[in-house]
Amino acid sequence: MAKLNIVLLEPEIPSNTGNIGRTCVAAGAHLHLIEPLGFRLNEKSIRRAGMDYWEHLDVTRYIDYQDFLEKNPGARIYMATTKARRLYTDVKYEDDCYIMFGKESAGIPEEILLQNQERAVRIPMLSDIRSLNLANSVAIVLYEALRQHGFDHMQLEGQLTKYLW
Repeated sequence: MAKLNIVLLEPEIPSNTGNIGRTCVAAGAHLHLIEPLGFRLNEKSIRRAGMDYWEHLDVTRYIDYQDFLEKNPGARIYMATTKARRLYTDVKYEDDCYIMFGKESAGIPEEILLQNQERAVRIPMLSDIRSLNLANSVAIVLYEALRQHGFDHMQLEGQLTKYLW
């Protein structure tokens, strides 16, 4: 069974983090939040962002990037960035790999990307747009990784019948 990890480096927008948390719950992925966060994670903020499923989320917080690295030694980290040459579909996502996304306003810092160029991936898009929404980007890459593992821990049959009219 594939266990995948989504890492948000200094996320700024609570609704994006809320949507990403919901996606992680649906996909069985672990969410890692690297501070500083652009919002508070108290009960009132969580409710306001519509994160009523937050109690079901497997989430870990870190005080900074170094803390994340120290607590996850040997982690295989893929970095999603608009600056990468390799497409996100050209990578074989291993069990227990980490897929990192940077903050909405600036992405992953250049110095981190320079140290991890061989594991940087991008989502193709037209050149007229700066980037995709963070929550959408996470969903795209996470579900590619899940597809590569055959959605091995997800229910694939029988779910749809209750929604058919």
